[in-house]
Amino acid sequence: MSNETENMKTDTPANDTERSASGPDAPRTPEEVMQAATARIAELEAELGDMKDRWMRSEAENANVRARAHREVNETRQYAVQKFAQDVVEAAENLRRGLESLPPAANGEPEIIARLREGLDGIERNFLNILDRNGIKRDDPTGAPFDPNVHQAMAEQESAAHAPGSVMHAWTPVWTLNGRLLRPAMVVVAKAPPAEIGSASTGIFGAAKLNTTA
Repeated sequence: MSNETENMKTDTPANDTERSASGPDAPRTPEEVMQAATARIAELEAELGDMKDRWMRSEAENANVRARAHREVNETRQYAVQKFAQDVVEAAENLRRGLESLPPAANGEPEIIARLREGLDGIERNFLNILDRNGIKRDDPTGAPFDPNVHQAMAEQESAAHAPGSVMHAWTPVWTLNGRLLRPAMVVVAKAPPAEIGSASTGIFGAAKLNTTA
């Protein structure tokens, strides 16, 4: 009886070892160990590459967000005074109308008129310099090709002295704020006389024929 018990005790560890060594996940040879290690390394490298790609995409998106926010802040700073600038431009145009309402300089004119004209001219120059330093610019479009983006055509007039489609007279200038249009110029656009273009010409106003003079 004791011999049988000893034999059972002796056989049990051997059987456990055999079962442990023959488990489904346990590599049996050095080659299998290397293959398992290589597969695991490849898996980790794939995970690392995926994480690196996600990080790079996230960094690129963050850079775009920062650039967009910076651009929006700059635009807000530049154009926050747009409504005020439009009112200031109106004041500048009223000053110009006041100057144009004075009679032309002439010999023997009253001294008070000459001094008034000189004073208003100086005020306008200083005013325009202040506007220019703050990004508000005035541009006279006379002689330039008609551009619907910055010109508002008020009339079209036949002219042999001006190129067809050019601005022959500007009632008001173009005003811009840091390159952005504040107020378009109101202009008269030249068109060729009928003798040059024929009676079928319609000009920029389509079929309407305007006889308005500048």
